[in-house]
Amino acid sequence: MRRLIPKLIPITCIPIDIVFLSTLGRQYNGPMYPAIFLDRDGVLIENRSDYVREWSQVKIIPEAIHALSFTPAKNYKIVIVTNQSAIGRGLVLLENAEEINRRLVSLIHHHGGQVDGVYMCPHKPDDDCFCRKPKPGLLLQAAKELSVDLQRSWMIGDAWSDVQAGQRAGVRHTILLKTGRGAEQLLQPCPEEITGHLIFDNLPMAFDAIFSTGNAEAIQA
Repeated sequence: MRRLIPKLIPITCIPIDIVFLSTLGRQYNGPMYPAIFLDRDGVLIENRSDYVREWSQVKIIPEAIHALSFTPAKNYKIVIVTNQSAIGRGLVLLENAEEINRRLVSLIHHHGGQVDGVYMCPHKPDDDCFCRKPKPGLLLQAAKELSVDLQRSWMIGDAWSDVQAGQRAGVRHTILLKTGRGAEQLLQPCPEEITGHLIFDNLPMAFDAIFSTGNAEAIQA
């Protein structure tokens, strides 16, 4: 069921209504599943300093899209969690942001990958919402709606705020990629609250590490 978004967006995260994501928004009463949470800009598509405002501005990171087709990925829920403050700033229409997400997921499916949910925060940093990373709201909502076992899950992003969001949500492992803003982030001090994380050059390398160490755990339960 589609959630209607009023003109004044409330301080809450928005699960994107994608018609071919049948699991989105559904409550599970059965087993819990491990997940891989992925930031969008800088992990799956290139960042833009002036924001990605429409699909024509999207530049795919090809190796990342390919990585999502890896067979072991099917043992995890794949969830995109993305901050899009350009919506709250009035620079991007919510409808345009949703279209970008829908077309990105469609592209991933076309190349043999999967996406089980897309969760987006539309708020400005000074809105003090609970869903904007580094706060954990996006991940916690996804975990509730998709029956995700956070203790068997991973968070992958290109910013310290992604790592913080994962650790605040209780995700077992967090990864910072050098794609997107990652290389620049590594030149900045690591936030003191971060207790441990892994660093990889790109998403395929991160997936190789996850699947070599965690695939047996993912298949269990």
